[in-house]
Amino acid sequence: MVGVLRRMHALREKILWIRHGPGAAVLPPNVTRIHLEFAKRINGGHMGPRKFWQENLPRLKFWNPQVPMIVNRCDDTERPATLTLYFRDDGAPAKIEGTQLSSAADGTSTAPAPSQGERTVVLDIKGLHSEKILEEFMAKTSATNVQLTPQEEMELRELEDLRKRGEIDRKVTKKMIDEKKREKARLALAMSEAAANKASAL
Repeated sequence: MVGVLRRMHALREKILWIRHGPGAAVLPPNVTRIHLEFAKRINGGHMGPRKFWQENLPRLKFWNPQVPMIVNRCDDTERPATLTLYFRDDGAPAKIEGTQLSSAADGTSTAPAPSQGERTVVLDIKGLHSEKILEEFMAKTSATNVQLTPQEEMELRELEDLRKRGEIDRKVTKKMIDEKKREKARLALAMSEAAANKASAL
């Protein structure tokens, strides 16, 4: 039963993690797609883009499933790290026809040229912290942060309380285990000394 409860709490944490936090934002309807490019290794200024991909992009995808978000990773740390934002021009059709790429881990999904009725804004994100990348992204897209509901605020407080109690329980349990180990070691030492004394008395 304990295992089931632990898994349930972990699932609640994951759901709340992806629904809220940095990157949980709704994009305006004129944002048509997003392209992120960076190197697999963090050397040379690719740590921030990688963290943005790991922590912020999943939340953006969750709240904006209709917006294609392509990630292109490569092996070359000398290449630029860019975040390309595609916008629908005023008066352009609601659906932009253009090439839709899949994400790639071999550097082959480079940012396509804008389609007719589309324009791009390219952010140079190499060497930037993920917080700064998100700040620029929010400013350029005019995205709206998602607010916690009262129910979600309560859930977060409950999970935080559970986490704190878990930390306390782990410390108490570790103290008990360490004490048992010390007692076992003392008993073994006493038995060894008793055996040695007995042998020397013979």
